[in-house]
Amino acid sequence: MVAFRLLIGLAGLMGAAGVALAAASAHGADAGRLASASAMLLFHATAILATTALLTRDLLHGGIGLVAAFGFVMGTALFAGDLTLRQYAGHSLFPFAAPTGGTVMIASWLVVTLAAVVARK
Repeated sequence: MVAFRLLIGLAGLMGAAGVALAAASAHGADAGRLASASAMLLFHATAILATTALLTRDLLHGGIGLVAAFGFVMGTALFAGDLTLRQYAGHSLFPFAAPTGGTVMIASWLVVTLAAVVARK
């Protein structure tokens, strides 16, 4: 399915960005924001891969599980993008971008739960 391949590709990009930001955080002065962005990218890249694997095994409801996986992508992009932009450009992506991304990530975890509860038998 095209959506699964897209999610796997996005997870790969997120993982690579997470490692790059971890390195930047380790070598940069006052780069604590980058460590947080890196952690969210790496954790949620793995969550996307896991969600996709569960979807392919029909252990999650298909439509609901896809919403969760794409929510992980969008929420993490907002959160990590905002922190990274603040670090390097000195300003936010837009007001409340990081908290919005965090809220979307939390909601996506709850949607994974829902996708498991209503999974097709």
